[in-house]
Amino acid sequence: MPIIKSAIKRVRQTNRRQKRNAIVKNQYKILTKQYISLLEQGKKEEAAKLYPLVQKSIDMAAKKNLIPDNTASRRKSSLAKMMEKDMLKKDPRAERKAAAEAKKAETAEKAPAKKVEKKPAAKAKAAPKKKA
Repeated sequence: MPIIKSAIKRVRQTNRRQKRNAIVKNQYKILTKQYISLLEQGKKEEAAKLYPLVQKSIDMAAKKNLIPDNTASRRKSSLAKMMEKDMLKKDPRAERKAAAEAKKAETAEKAPAKKVEKKPAAKAKAAPKKKA
């Protein structure tokens, strides 16, 4: 516990600010989850009405430096894309992996298969003996 008067005051200020910031941060997390659940249920009209509130809450969190500006922009963008496409419950890494596998299969079909000849295994040389 702090002893100095100014340090005691700083502790009180910090606690007050933490509570205030937690409200803002939880607000945008809750709204984001509601928005995503509406999209999962297929209620795009209700999600469209909720999107401005989600966007506003993310902007507020960024304005108060609770999340970085670029993070806020990225989250708003991804939420907007969810509305346009059915990107829910899809792992972007899985999509990229599937695209890469399709590309490999495509190039394998075009190029003739190469025969790989196995070379005979070379005999291992014995290590020279050390003189004692």
